[in-house]
Amino acid sequence: MTPAPVKTGIALGSGAARGLAHIGVLLELEAVGIRPDIICGTSIGALVGAVAATEKTRIVRDWLLTLTSRDVIRYLGLRASLRSGFSDANPLIAKLRQLCGSPEIGSLAVRYAAIGTDLATGKELWMQEGDLWDAARCSMSLPGLITPAAYDRRWVTDGGLVNPVPVSVCRALGADIVIAVNLNDDLSGRRQAYTAHLNPQQEPPAPGMMDRFTHGIRDRLPDRFRQWFDEEDGTTGVASLQSEDPISPMPGIFSIVNNSINIMQDRITRSRLAGEPADVMIAPRLNDMGLLDFDAAESAIAEGQTAVRRALPLLRYVPGLALHQKPAHHDQESDPPAD
Repeated sequence: MTPAPVKTGIALGSGAARGLAHIGVLLELEAVGIRPDIICGTSIGALVGAVAATEKTRIVRDWLLTLTSRDVIRYLGLRASLRSGFSDANPLIAKLRQLCGSPEIGSLAVRYAAIGTDLATGKELWMQEGDLWDAARCSMSLPGLITPAAYDRRWVTDGGLVNPVPVSVCRALGADIVIAVNLNDDLSGRRQAYTAHLNPQQEPPAPGMMDRFTHGIRDRLPDRFRQWFDEEDGTTGVASLQSEDPISPMPGIFSIVNNSINIMQDRITRSRLAGEPADVMIAPRLNDMGLLDFDAAESAIAEGQTAVRRALPLLRYVPGLALHQKPAHHDQESDPPAD
């Protein structure tokens, strides 16, 4: 009897703007002969996975490379007037419909699932039917930033709260081999913002998209609300700290939200992957990217490609995963320099 073909799944993890690296990962995997039969994504992973499922990855990549900071704000629909978050992402979803079409999930050539969290019950949702972009939009509802969305008469928020790298979903949908992309593996470097006072020679990180957006909001608020965005003396309200103790200024509320989400996703990811390991883990190094740094698409995509190259020795030794050498004509203009 002829053995059943091996099915390959790819689990694309959460990580907001760091998820632009998924574009580079998918293009580089394709270059060595890996095309997934199953695509499961969480948050930004669901969005990029939807793009890949429509086979429009290169078209979307070329569009992303043209985006400026002003374009990012426009496409995310960022504004302070929303009640449930600062963004509804409606212009972004409309643009992706224009670039990729509006297929039903059941009509795709690959199996696809977007992972979300039921806001009422906390249960993990696998969205495998209906409109492709509605499912992806639900999965990327980052708490406090992007408003929740409705799916099957339920309010759904970001899938990263329950399953940041959905290896388990790929297995459940029939994948024999699972390649996972973890965007939260290298986040400890974000702590440098809180330790710069201990090393005066350390160059401070450049302000990211989140910083620029929140500063713009701050300037439009009454004085009594501006404190939400500002750092303050770290000893405020902490009686046990001595004045000579080295401590950085207490961060503003959006810095706290940003870093808390990073910490949460890192811990949940480690816990889930310990019990549900992938066959190969790809980990782009993106610790210097903030949640909204979508205007850094070029460097993120390049790092995604580089991360696949680092993982090639592992990929070549996975039984049943056939790779070929990259052809000479492969997309040279988008390749980053070799390490």
